[in-house]
Amino acid sequence: MTSPAALTSALRHHPEGSYCLAAAADLLISQRWLHRGDFTDRFITIGPAAFDDRTTACVDWPAAINALDAGDLACSGGEQRMLRLTAGLADGIPVDLRDALTGIDSTNVQLLVRAVLHAWECQLNG
Repeated sequence: MTSPAALTSALRHHPEGSYCLAAAADLLISQRWLHRGDFTDRFITIGPAAFDDRTTACVDWPAAINALDAGDLACSGGEQRMLRLTAGLADGIPVDLRDALTGIDSTNVQLLVRAVLHAWECQLNG
């Protein structure tokens, strides 16, 4: 398993120019997913960047959500909701906001609001 620190750096490099991907990367990083081999080994691809010597990473969001739907990715209800919200932000995967937003705690609400505001502010000022 690649270290969470290396994944953090690689995930932050991948979304350059895409504000929603950058916000979703930060949201994913703020959760425990990068410490879980059952997530990182299956759904994160790491490789060389196209234009420089840094390492980049991307998440296969449809596969992660399909695994969640199939019950192949064990996690709590709150973790499921946050992963769905993050996938929606990153890849446009539909999420039931009524279910997702009413089932997350105040810490996760703050993380989500920060991520959305960051994407919005970057696009506004970009």
